[in-house]
Amino acid sequence: MAYIPPHMRHSKDPQRPSPVPEMLVPKFNGNLNLGSPNNNADMSGKIVYADHAISRWFAVGLDDDGSLPSSVHLEPFSVDTVEHKRGAKPLVLVNNNLAKDNDKVCGNISRSTWELVAENVWPDVLSACKIVKNEMEENPTLVARFGHVLFRRNNFLSLESVREDLVAETALRQFKRSFYTNVPATYMEKIINEIVPKIGVDFEEYKDTYHVKLSDSKRQNSTVSCKCTVKQNNKLELYKVELNPVRHMVVDISCLDKNLDLRLALCTKSTLSALSDGEMNCIRNLINSAILDPEVKGGIRWPMGKSYSGQRYRVIGVWHTEFKSYKSPSLKLKVRNADRFDFKTATGEATIEINLKLRRIVSEIQDGKIGIDSVYSGFEDNLRLIWDHFLSCEQLLT
Repeated sequence: MAYIPPHMRHSKDPQRPSPVPEMLVPKFNGNLNLGSPNNNADMSGKIVYADHAISRWFAVGLDDDGSLPSSVHLEPFSVDTVEHKRGAKPLVLVNNNLAKDNDKVCGNISRSTWELVAENVWPDVLSACKIVKNEMEENPTLVARFGHVLFRRNNFLSLESVREDLVAETALRQFKRSFYTNVPATYMEKIINEIVPKIGVDFEEYKDTYHVKLSDSKRQNSTVSCKCTVKQNNKLELYKVELNPVRHMVVDISCLDKNLDLRLALCTKSTLSALSDGEMNCIRNLINSAILDPEVKGGIRWPMGKSYSGQRYRVIGVWHTEFKSYKSPSLKLKVRNADRFDFKTATGEATIEINLKLRRIVSEIQDGKIGIDSVYSGFEDNLRLIWDHFLSCEQLLT
């Protein structure tokens, strides 16, 4: 199915209603139980962090005293989904005078920014990998994502006061943050046409996949993700059921000498392979009743009353993703178009996203067969590749 831009996905046909109204009444009726006031608690759809997760932010390209250069400012950043949820535009750091030379000086030794980043992040990578190995059976994935670190406005801290006291360790740490992964189409084309041949990855596959996100009354802190392909009869076919990823480490890096920022994340994901026949039948019934519709956000809708299954499962979101992947022994690059719709907030968005999986680093850490200094050297090489090829785009999204 061809990729459809978001303005083409809004159906005005009364026979093809938006998926939101059909969710509201059945959810209310199904959860109304005066003898059990906690029955309305529904934490599904939220991002899940492990108990000992590492989550932090820092900036590179600071002045010697740790403050932001005078050319760097916090500016409003337009993201419709964030504005819909929060009622205000988030903020992003913008450098009006991007440096031509990214080298930093530490003492008398000239050091590249990517070396400083590797040194800063490496203890977190080691710590998170060790915790996952000791506490979980799942294999973690270390992924680099590219986009913009967004800061949520603080009601007690005006933008003007932050501009007057732009010290990264103080003022900016009072803001909550998120990471926005949408990038320009020209950037995606550059990655495919110019960067792929340079970094030694070969084309692996193209996939057109639908993800149906379900809340599960027996897993209220998790989301069940159903991966589906399209059969010849234009119906969805379920091929994998997973729980949403669990984050063990998230490090956001504002790259002041670049016009894209970097997120390094270590995550695990569990496949639900031990579902009962009854559970699978409920899930398959929801998938089978879905109707493909390129005119609605997310690309799928349900007939009235068909987006829930008894008291157990309810559709809370849909994704339609088309991606190409490229792979080498140490890296996996994924370039994708993603069209999402969140039933809970009635918001949707089409994005272009690039992520780079650092395949070899985690396995080498956990295997313990290679000296840690050698593994760290490989991590530095990964950061240098990222700095050289993935953090610059022609069009700045502001």
